[in-house]
Amino acid sequence: MKLVRKHLEKDNAGQVTLIPEEPEDMWHTYNLLQVGDSLRASTIRKVQTESATGSVGSNRIRTTLTLCVEAIDFDSQACQLRVKGTNIQENEYVKMGAYHTIELEPNRQFTLAKKQWDSVVLERIEQACDPAWSADVAAVVMQEGLAHVCLVTPSMTLTRAKVEVNIPRKRKGNCSQHDRALERFYEQVVQAIQRHINFEVVKCVLVASPGFVREQFCDYMFQLAVKTDNKLLLENRSKFLQVHSSSGHKYALKEALCDPAVSSRLSDTKAAAEVKALDDFYKMLQHEPDRAFYGLKHVEKANEAMAIDTLLISDELFRHQDVATRTRYVKLVDSVRENMGTVRIFSSLHVSGEQLGKLTGVAAILRFPVAELSDQEDESSSEED
Repeated sequence: MKLVRKHLEKDNAGQVTLIPEEPEDMWHTYNLLQVGDSLRASTIRKVQTESATGSVGSNRIRTTLTLCVEAIDFDSQACQLRVKGTNIQENEYVKMGAYHTIELEPNRQFTLAKKQWDSVVLERIEQACDPAWSADVAAVVMQEGLAHVCLVTPSMTLTRAKVEVNIPRKRKGNCSQHDRALERFYEQVVQAIQRHINFEVVKCVLVASPGFVREQFCDYMFQLAVKTDNKLLLENRSKFLQVHSSSGHKYALKEALCDPAVSSRLSDTKAAAEVKALDDFYKMLQHEPDRAFYGLKHVEKANEAMAIDTLLISDELFRHQDVATRTRYVKLVDSVRENMGTVRIFSSLHVSGEQLGKLTGVAAILRFPVAELSDQEDESSSEED
C-alpha cells in the first residue's frame, strides 16, 4: 500500500489518500472502511444523454465521486471490494443523494475521510504502508568480507544494509591481520542485524553463506551476545536458521529460500504465530482455567486488574457497525498495550481467526490467576445470553 497524503486534525478527524498495490492491500482497505466514512474515488457511471433531436442514449463515463459509505462488500477469493453509498459532493453527472457503487481496484487511488481515526485503524495503515511490517522473514546473505541484510515480504526483497570489509589473505605464520579484519566484519554485521531487524515481527532469520562462514559468524554473534548480555539476540536465538548459498550477493538469497528446510519453516509464518497463540490459550484454559478468559465482559474485568499478558482479538470486531461497540474494543487494545501486554490481532480469513470467532472473537492469557472472575462466570454468561 502506498500512502500519498495524510491529514489529521487534533481531534483525530481527517483524511488519508492511499493507493492499494497488491491483492492483500484490498483486505487492509476493507478493514479501514466503516459505515459513515466518506470515500472519494474515480468510478464508471452510466449517464443518460439527450441529443438535439430529442433521442435519448446512454454513455459510460469515468468520473470522480465522493460517497457516504452505507455498505461494504468484500470478496476474499477475488480480492474485490465494492462500496455502496450516497453521493455527497455535487457532480455534473450524478445528483446529490444519488446511490452509487464504487469498485476499488489495485493501483487506483482513493481518499478516505473519517470523523475519528482510532489507534487500531492508524496502526493498520502503518502496517499496510511499511513493507517491514509484512516482512515475516529476514535474511543475512554473506561470504568473507561481504554481507547483505534483507527483509523478505510476500512480494519483494528489501536490502536494509550492505556490509563490506576488505579482509587480507592469511599469510604463513601470521594470521592476525586476517582474523582482526574478519572479527571487525562480523561485528558490523551483528550491528546491522540489531539495527534493521524487528524481532517482534520477524519470525525467522536466515543466515546463508558458502562454506563455514555462517557457522563461524553465528558462533561469534552468540558468544558476543553472552559476553555483552545482549538479551535481544539471546531471546531470539531459535529464530536463526543456517542454510547454504553460493555467495554473499543478494541474488544468492533465492537459493536459500528454495531450500526445503527453509520453505517448511517459512510456510505462512504470521498465521503460524496466530495458531501458536491460540494453542497456548487452549492449553492454559485446560490446565490453569483461572489464567484464561474469553468473552468481552470477562476480558475487560481481567484488564481492569492489569492481569492480561496476551490479548487475542479478531479484526472482525473492529468492523462492527455500532461505533460505541467498536470504540470499546479499541479502548481494550490500547489499555492492554499501556499495561505492557501483547496484543495479537487475528485475521478472520485465517483458520485460527475463525476459531477465535467461535470464542466470541476476544480472549486473553493472564499473567496471574484472577479467581474471583471465574467464580462469576456462570452468572455473567447467563446475563450475556
